[in-house]
Amino acid sequence: MPQLHDDEVQTTPDQVRRLVAEQFPHWAHLAVTPGPAGGTDHLLYRLGDELLVRMPKIAWAAEQAVNDARWLPILAPHVPLAVPAPLTVGEPADGYPFQWSVVPWLPGEPPTADNTDQDGGARTLAAFVTALRGVDPAGGPVTDGTSRGVPLERLDDAVRRASVAAGSRLEVPLGDGRRAGAEAVTRVWDRALGAWPASGGAWIHGDLLPGNLLAHGRRLAAVIDWGGIGVGDPAADLIPAWTLFRGTARAAFRASAGLDDAWERARGWVLVEAVIALPYYWDRWPEFARASQARIAAVLQDE
Repeated sequence: MPQLHDDEVQTTPDQVRRLVAEQFPHWAHLAVTPGPAGGTDHLLYRLGDELLVRMPKIAWAAEQAVNDARWLPILAPHVPLAVPAPLTVGEPADGYPFQWSVVPWLPGEPPTADNTDQDGGARTLAAFVTALRGVDPAGGPVTDGTSRGVPLERLDDAVRRASVAAGSRLEVPLGDGRRAGAEAVTRVWDRALGAWPASGGAWIHGDLLPGNLLAHGRRLAAVIDWGGIGVGDPAADLIPAWTLFRGTARAAFRASAGLDDAWERARGWVLVEAVIALPYYWDRWPEFARASQARIAAVLQDE
């Protein structure tokens, strides 16, 4: 994967090997090899056959190892999909500035229409988000600032600025020769802002994009990358209706996930992710930018 951010911290297998050997010598004999693409904020390394090392590559992810180690062991027993709770947290050393984690290796790949039973996956993921929001949120980290799950109005300026920056790139095909762009995006966003507010905070993953899910044997198997974890608007975890599912699967997800008063806000959460990502990643990660356009199109088609 190319460098995505100007201030990324780069690591190498040799550096990770030294960090593991120095801090966790019982794993020093295990081979360190590059892992799968780690998305926007981590570099991943396989550690032997059963472990994965997660190395934050940007400052905004610096606290994720500790947060994951604190909260995922509490949440994992309550949800019906595997969760990679850290086995340990490593400390900054050898020129590397952040805490990092070692987690179990979970087999699978991001779900697609080709490798996953869509209707079954929709029901499974709906059961996951329902179970997650059913966990007692008392004492959990409340989402704040402009993180996922805060009131949407806090993100209004960011979405509108990104819409201007995206310009004509907001224009997307809707099928049957139809296209829509900034005007339609603004209309959906304004409706989301005016929707009935969340009645209270619940546990959310906060970033249920396909790249943060694993499918194995045509079934959804795991939910990974919990950087958006917190107690906030549960509508933020309804985005798979448009980012992953379509047709009967979308209907199955909606019917099973409940929260009938949250779906206008959920459309807004798709736009938060996709509209802000579009101009930022257009040149840095074209594949992700195109996926953002597809997510915008899915929301507008379903308007």
